[in-house]
Amino acid sequence: MQARRAARELAFILFSQFDKKITNYTKEDLNNIILKSVRILTSNASDELRIALGALIDMRNKIDDYEAEHETNLNRPIGVANIPVPLPMTSDMTGRINQMIDIAEKAMLALEIAEFTTLDSQSEVKDFAIQIAEYFQKNHKEVDEIIQKHAKNWDIGRLVKMDKDILRIAIVELLYIKDTPMKVVVDEALELAKKYSTDDSAAFINGILAKVIVENGLK
Repeated sequence: MQARRAARELAFILFSQFDKKITNYTKEDLNNIILKSVRILTSNASDELRIALGALIDMRNKIDDYEAEHETNLNRPIGVANIPVPLPMTSDMTGRINQMIDIAEKAMLALEIAEFTTLDSQSEVKDFAIQIAEYFQKNHKEVDEIIQKHAKNWDIGRLVKMDKDILRIAIVELLYIKDTPMKVVVDEALELAKKYSTDDSAAFINGILAKVIVENGLK
C-alpha cells in the first residue's frame, strides 16, 4: 500500500471520530484520535478475521458432510477413509467465498494502515493525515460551502456523513495541499466511497469533484 493511500484512509477514519467543532481540536487531539483510530482499525480487523475463520470452519464442515453423505462413500465399509468426490460450486458457496475474500481484504488493508502509522520510517502517513485535518480546520467553512454549492437539492446537513468527509478530504487536497495529481485524488476518493459508503456515493462524489475541478480550472 502506498503511504498517501494509507494516509487518506486514516484521515477518513480521523474525520469520523470528530465529536465537536473541528476548530476546537489541537494537534495533540488529532494525534490522540489517530491513535484511537488505529486501535479501532486493528480491533475491527481482528473481529473480521474471526468471522472469516468461523465461516471457513463452517464451510469445511459442510464439505466434510457432503463427502461423507455422497453415494460413493455411503456404500464403503465403516472405518475406511472417504474417497474425495466432485464438489458442485453452488451459488451459496460462491457467495460465502466472496464474503470471506472481502473480509480478508479489508482486514489486510486495516493492518497495513496500522503498520504504516506506527512505523517511525512511515511517519509521513500520520503527518499527512494530520495535514489534511489541519487544512480542513482552517478552511472548513469554505470547503463545506463548496460542497453545498455543487450538491444541488441537497442540504449539506443531511448528506451522508461518510460522503461529506470523503469530499472534504478530496477538496482539501485539490485546493489547498495541491501536491498530488488531480486524477489520483479523485480516484482515491471514489475508492473510499466504494469501500465505506452507499452504492450511489461514488457517482455522487465524482460529480461534485468534477464541478470543483472545472470551476477552479484544475488540470
